[in-house]
Amino acid sequence: MERLKLGSDLDVSRLVYGLWRLGDDSDTSPAHVQRKIEACLAQGITTMDHADIYGGYRGEAIFGGALKAAPDLRDRIEIVTKCGIVAPMGRHAGARVKHYDTSRAHIMASVETSLREMAIERIDLLLIHRPDPLIDPAETGAALDELVASGKVRAVGVSNFRPYDLSLLQSAMRAPLVTNQIELSLLETEPFRNGDLASLMERRIHPMAWSPLGGGRLFADSESPLLKRLNAIAAEQGVDTGSVAIAWLLAHPACILPVLGTNSLPRIAAIGEALRVSIDRQTWFELYSAAMGRDVP
Repeated sequence: MERLKLGSDLDVSRLVYGLWRLGDDSDTSPAHVQRKIEACLAQGITTMDHADIYGGYRGEAIFGGALKAAPDLRDRIEIVTKCGIVAPMGRHAGARVKHYDTSRAHIMASVETSLREMAIERIDLLLIHRPDPLIDPAETGAALDELVASGKVRAVGVSNFRPYDLSLLQSAMRAPLVTNQIELSLLETEPFRNGDLASLMERRIHPMAWSPLGGGRLFADSESPLLKRLNAIAAEQGVDTGSVAIAWLLAHPACILPVLGTNSLPRIAAIGEALRVSIDRQTWFELYSAAMGRDVP
């Protein structure tokens, strides 16, 4: 599988396995989680995407159980996780309201907890999960720089940031912000027009795309022109419809990294099919126009 470099020191797989729903599976045993990781590795998918909040702050510990049971897996994968959201559940059950916290104290505590929960010594990529209206860029930036310098975190980035949010934080840092994980799919095409993607390309930053299938909503309306065209292309190329939607993202010159999450072992085993789908320029615009419900101007 193709690999991309984020910053100067981190190589990741072009397709990323997302663990948002890991805690929702009926089987969260270490052996079952290990089978999911192995199904990814068999395709060359080595990058695993977490957040401390996933599974009500349980997801990292579930994943860590698999790594403890099979320690050799750690050296074969890259671990991404996020911090900065405080929701009144799990370890933050005492919070009065859901809020963001990008203070040094919170970031440092979150990293230590993630390391402990996943039974690892270093996080490969740490992302600030959401832009914080109360961010002190000097404090947050210094904390991220300190984590990189200490070796506890290999690289840092952001998630759901607009270009100006990213610029503000980067202005207070020495370490580069190596990615921005944003919502991007045929159901969320605004970043292609609002400058989000253009800004990342200007900075030579590869974006990660969360919910690249629209959380399943892409397949909800069997009569939609978009789904009919996706189905037709899938039939022509002998793949499932989701693979075509992912290939549409892969065809963009920004070198988008789709983050795909499923608890189904057969679906995990089929993630890599997207890499063999051919999307030429006119097909790309055909799908883009269908997604917008109109031709481009």
